Amino acid sequence: MTEMADIVGARHDASLRDDAVLPLVRGWLASLGPVTAAGLGETVLLPASEIQSALLRLEAEGTVLRGQFAGAAETEWCERRLLARIHRLTLGVLRKQIEPATPAQFMCWLLRWQHVAPGTQLTGERGVLEAIRQLQGFEAPANSWEGQILARRVATYDPRALDRLCLTGAVGWGRLSPHPATLESTGDAATREKPGSRRVVPSSVAPITFFVREEADWMLPHRIAPGDTGRGLSHAALQVFEFLRARGASFFADMVRGTGRLKSEVETALWELVAAGWVTADGFDNLRALLDPKRRAGQGRGRAARPRHSTGRWSLLFSEEGSDRTRALEAICGVLLVRYGVVFRELLARETFPVKWRDLLIALRRLEDRGEVRGGRFVDGFLGEQFALPLAVESLRAMRRIPASEETVTLSAADPLNLVGIVIPGERVPTLSGKLITFRDGTAVANRPGLAKVEVGS
Repeated sequence: MTEMADIVGARHDASLRDDAVLPLVRGWLASLGPVTAAGLGETVLLPASEIQSALLRLEAEGTVLRGQFAGAAETEWCERRLLARIHRLTLGVLRKQIEPATPAQFMCWLLRWQHVAPGTQLTGERGVLEAIRQLQGFEAPANSWEGQILARRVATYDPRALDRLCLTGAVGWGRLSPHPATLESTGDAATREKPGSRRVVPSSVAPITFFVREEADWMLPHRIAPGDTGRGLSHAALQVFEFLRARGASFFADMVRGTGRLKSEVETALWELVAAGWVTADGFDNLRALLDPKRRAGQGRGRAARPRHSTGRWSLLFSEEGSDRTRALEAICGVLLVRYGVVFRELLARETFPVKWRDLLIALRRLEDRGEVRGGRFVDGFLGEQFALPLAVESLRAMRRIPASEETVTLSAADPLNLVGIVIPGERVPTLSGKLITFRDGTAVANRPGLAKVEVGS
């Protein structure tokens, strides 16, 4: 009995000691900031084990948080309200560290960021993948992607590199924004039957984009209900669409045989479905076959001669799987940050993501709280909040110290960097105008008709 009483007494004393240590630790944490259990133990001359026990009790109460707040290798502890105050002050300091660049300086930097300035081009298949990763989600005319966009960013661009990326499943392509005619087809019957209603017209300037399959969380599901493809498409296009829906990915010959249509009719039907955003293909050469009238006519000799139809399969583009919208919004923010380095509202003028700026703003603030992006005033002359990748902040800061060099860069009006009238002063140049835009030190100096393509190999 005496031994039992001693044990109970010892436990009682230990409990009293723990209760005494608890307010001591609580008081010190209110003023110390992030600290380790061992560090606090040395300060108050108590064993680290007792400090650790008190910290765990405070964590259970929700008073303190644990983490690696100051970059230490050991776990640190900090009082919750003090940590929130430190976080706000840190964000304020970070936002004041960079002086805003002028729009011309930002545009000059952006030409380098997207690898179109002299000496910044990418190379090889890896370079094509990097360019697509930076431009994914941006819709441009189908006939402009290789000769006017990718070839400007990749030195000695080889179309076979794009084919390999598509055929191996690393990259996909298609139209993601809804075609106006398909939107009309979802209206009431009276509207759909109205004479002169818009139709999906096959065109080489149909907008398409690329996406890296491993990073496609930003692609929101695109559901097609029965009849949604209705009046905007021809009967042949609907027949090919239903064939692909029933049979899955199919070769061109299978579709010709399965639908009983002429090859020319299936070609036109596929072109309509591409323009509508319903189908894609294993390779990009499938699209080239539709874009090139000589190939469709079976013309060409020697090295220029190519098969009339590509060997890749055609399939439906849309996804009916559900997705986490919060995750998708953060992924869209990531895509925009990779494309522009700095993101603010005006930069979305030519983007076709089906989201509003206010939704992206919430996601960007969340990324800033996690330390993944920086908030602040990076480009002068624009209202509202701005966010940037840490790497872009440092790069833009270094760019401002480089003196003007009269550097000239000429781009197509279809290029994603056609930001005249958006970021830099000037009259907006329509994407389909066929004009060239010349920048000198980040300022637009000339718009010339007669678009000159960059020739790409076969």
